[in-house]
This record gives sequence, C-alpha cells and structure tokens, in this order.
Amino acid sequence: MHAATGSTVITADRLFDGTGKPPLAAATLIIDEGTIAYAGSAAAAPLRPGARRIDAPGCTLLPGLVEAHFHPTYFNVAALEDLDIKYPVEYVTLLAAANARLALECGYTAARSGGSLFNIDVWLKKAIEAGITPGPRLAASGREICGVGGLMDWNPDYRKIGMEGLVLLVNGPDEARAAVRKLVKDGVEWVKTYPTGDAAAPDTNDHHTLCMTFEEMHAVVTTAHNHSLKVTGHCRATVGIVNALRAGYDAIEHGTFIDDEGLDLLLARDVPCVPALYFEHASIERGREFGLSQRVIDGHQETLDGGAESARRILRAGGRLGMGGDYGFAWNPHGDYARELTFFVEHVGFTPLEVLTCATKTGAEIMGRGADLGTLEAGKLADVLVVEGDPTTDIRILEDRRRFRAVIQGGAIKAGRLATGGAGS
Repeated sequence: MHAATGSTVITADRLFDGTGKPPLAAATLIIDEGTIAYAGSAAAAPLRPGARRIDAPGCTLLPGLVEAHFHPTYFNVAALEDLDIKYPVEYVTLLAAANARLALECGYTAARSGGSLFNIDVWLKKAIEAGITPGPRLAASGREICGVGGLMDWNPDYRKIGMEGLVLLVNGPDEARAAVRKLVKDGVEWVKTYPTGDAAAPDTNDHHTLCMTFEEMHAVVTTAHNHSLKVTGHCRATVGIVNALRAGYDAIEHGTFIDDEGLDLLLARDVPCVPALYFEHASIERGREFGLSQRVIDGHQETLDGGAESARRILRAGGRLGMGGDYGFAWNPHGDYARELTFFVEHVGFTPLEVLTCATKTGAEIMGRGADLGTLEAGKLADVLVVEGDPTTDIRILEDRRRFRAVIQGGAIKAGRLATGGAGS
C-alpha cells in the first residue's frame, strides 16, 4: 500500500481518538504525507493553505478498526471438514484477497491473522503492502499447530488424508519445536496453536478438552520467541488457559472459562485476550440451518455464557480485550465484522466507548503496531474512518457501510462514498 502525498484537512462534528476518552466536539484532523499531524479542536487547528479539505458535518472521525482474529482464508465453512477439503489452494487464495478487500470496505484498516490455510496470509500481507490488492494492514500467521488427535485433527488415519494445508500436527515437545521452525521459514509473525477443543467439534475434543500438553506449548513458545515470533492459542478450557499463560503465550484467543488463577496470570503479564463471542451467538441463532446438532448448539450456548462472563471479568479487572469474531463460517460470514462490536454492547454490557477502544487501540497493540496505529494522535499513520452519525452512542452505525463517508488508510481514501463518487468534500 502507498501513503498519500500532500496535506488533507478533515472537519467533523466529533472525533473519537481511540484512547477511551469521550469524543471531542467540533474537531479537525490534519494529515500530512499519510501521517496524522494534528487531531483536536477545530478552533485550535493550524492552517494548511492549499490542503485538500473534507468537510463532514454530522460525522464522526475515529481510528480505523482492527479485526484481531481474522481468517481471510475461511469462506462459507459449514463443518470443520470444509477447512481442509472444500477448495483448492488456488481458489482459497482468490477468496482470501476478496475477503481482505471486503474487510477494508467495512472500515477495518488493520487485522491480525488468527490462522491461515496454506500459508496464504503471509503472501496476502505482501500483496497488500505492495499495493497489488487492497486490504487491511495484516499481521500474518500461517498453518496452525495442534496435538495429534486434537481439535484440528479430525480425519481418521484410514482415510489417508493429509492435513498439511491446515495444521502441523505434533506429538511431544520435539515435534512442537520442529513445527515452529517450519513456520519460521514460512515467514509468519504469529504462531497459532490449539491448547484446547471447541464446542464446534463433532463428538470429541469439545470445549473442555485439552489438545496439547504443557510441555508441547512451552516448546512452541521458547522456539518462537527465539526467532522473535509471537504465540497465541485457541484457549477455552480452564486448564488450557492457565497452561498457555504459564507457558509464556503472548495472547490468548477466547479465554472462555477463565478462573481466578488464569485471570491473575493474565493480568500479571498483561496478556491480551480476543473473546470472539459473536461467532458463538451466530452459531446458536443460525447453526441449525447449516446442520449443527443440538449437542453442538448447546455447547456453543455454554461457551457464549462462559465467554461473556470471562470478558466482563477481564475488562473490569483492567485487562485488555481485542475485537475479532471468527468470521468465515456459513452462519457467520465475512462482512459482518461490526456485529461483534454491537454484540458486546447490547449483550455483554460494555459501553460503546469501551468496545471502540478494544477495536482500535487494543487491536493495534495486539498486532504489535500500537506505536503507529490504533489512535488518532500526531505522528501516527492516518488510518481513519469518517462515519455519518455518532458510533460512540449508537454502535450499530458501524454495521452500515452506506454511512462511511471515507475509509482512509495511510492518508489515502480506499473505500466509502468519497471513494466511489458519492457526496463529495
């Protein structure tokens, strides 16, 4: 991607800077060469003679959103088996590029990969950065690591079906280290693992099951950290959460059934968690349409209830949460990303300001980009949304792409009405 040149001055009714503070009324944002030069009161804004002007009455300026658990290679998945046998790598690559474009159009200017088929996310990141295809700034992961017989190892041996495009299966610490070394060569930034099972599993490996040993997890972490990679894991079961935090994980996904010990470890190390709760809600509401059994749906209900309570505990205790919804399933399709934000307000009980902070500032921190993304502050990259209305009071606004005047990435308008010939500046 290429940053814009020159200066742009944007005025709007309000500015939410992403730090959690209430929005500032009558605001101006100044962008110079793709970087924020000023974000504050319109009355105190420095002059920029000759700059491009965008006047956005009735609008809010806020940081570009961060999808912190992004699966661009997942598409219309109706069963776990779809992940390894549904489409060939050539088609998955095209789908991933389309999903990246869609995420950007939905206001997500950055994303952290939560696991990738065929190592596509690494190459998708390169294509986005080279300006070949539009999409969010991406922190890439690759094939995931799981213990043999764990959640992501569902094909019995007699089928003779390999899982190489999806996961690296390990038995013991030595194989765990070898798996990480393969990912090092692939060029990933994040190593995704499966310490626990999930309600979506068929008859085994449910959300209370452990799928990796502590020794395997610790071997993953020490090897990854030796190569300056970060480690995260699909952590639902209580013991799996504790094991991941004891092993030195840099983030956890879901954190569904966290207990006091797990919470204390999480807070002591300031490890962020991405709950991904809208996926559970969608599984309960629409899963039967796509063949989910009542047993699996009941498991998702338990997961939703436990995950919501854990998310509330983490945030109220001062922990960090990212927003990311596990999109790409048939009942939870790409493009619905902002429904996760609405769900956290209307069903979990967070305020819009809390959710927006998680979806901007904390998301950028999880990516490792907190120094240059996630807030509207001088010196940071100009990834900005110009949205009609006030999402700090009505979070549902972000579900409606028609209300995006502009999706700005590096100072350049990439999507929204200004990018498509709508109402101008």
